Amino acid sequence: MAKPLTKSQITSKLAEKFDMPKKNAALVLEYIAQLACEQAKNTFTLPGLGKLVLVNRKARMGRNPATGATIKIPAKKVVKFRVAKAAKDAILGTK
Repeated sequence: MAKPLTKSQITSKLAEKFDMPKKNAALVLEYIAQLACEQAKNTFTLPGLGKLVLVNRKARMGRNPATGATIKIPAKKVVKFRVAKAAKDAILGTK
């Protein structure tokens, strides 16, 4: 399996594609990440890729695997990334 792209490789490809300095491409990438973090509470969508969604998880009962004791897991908020249908189809292919 191929290795994932690093941040510097992504910025190099962006700079190459849009004919801009690598420094500007890095700034664009950092700004998108910053914007996603700020707006995740309101749902942040990257068109064609997916969206970041804040989800409330209910309290539930769990089990300690070491002792087998039942424990209560409290409710909490979690961030999920929902992949867009277009991205799924492009990656996995259509049925």
